[in-house]
Amino acid sequence: MADVHAVETDHEEHESTGVSNLKLGMWIFLSSEFLFFGALITNYLLYSNRGGFTGPYPAEVYDIPFTSVSSFVLLMSSLTMVLAHNAFSRGDQNGTRTWLFATAALGAVFLGGQVFEFTEFIVNYDMKLTTNPAASAFYVLTGFHGIHVAIGVLLLLSLWGISRARGGLSQKSGLNVEMVGLYWHFVDIIWIVIFTVVYLLSLPPA
Repeated sequence: MADVHAVETDHEEHESTGVSNLKLGMWIFLSSEFLFFGALITNYLLYSNRGGFTGPYPAEVYDIPFTSVSSFVLLMSSLTMVLAHNAFSRGDQNGTRTWLFATAALGAVFLGGQVFEFTEFIVNYDMKLTTNPAASAFYVLTGFHGIHVAIGVLLLLSLWGISRARGGLSQKSGLNVEMVGLYWHFVDIIWIVIFTVVYLLSLPPA
């Protein structure tokens, strides 16, 4: 009877979509976040090239080499996240903890770079949140992404801490590892879009 019940429970979770309810919920959440970030990027593009504002525009103060290095660090964290998931799939608990912590550390380095960048813009260029609509749109967009990275770092450290406290993550935690991985890859993909559109393709008004 227990086996039958397990099959029925699994059937309930997979009946309509072929994926678990938790995974489906995560995909729906990430889809809504894509739309939200799309709106923020569009808002930035509307103001980034519009003249008539006082103060520096974001595109006038970007440090592309520095941001490129920071972006590379975040992208490398996607690789370490894949390695963490693969290690967990193989039952390698030490490897899982190592790569989870490495992913969190790389995310923290990216956040440190973002804080440094914001500080430079404010102190050296006097570009604050209220300087002009273009600066406001930039800080809201990149700051909102930074919040997502910070949440991801906390989730990764939580899994790492649970693994250390319990001597490893159980197979029942596998879906949690996968969900955190999906979220982290989403954060990285969004940054690729932001870095390309906002930093590389954005030009100051003529």
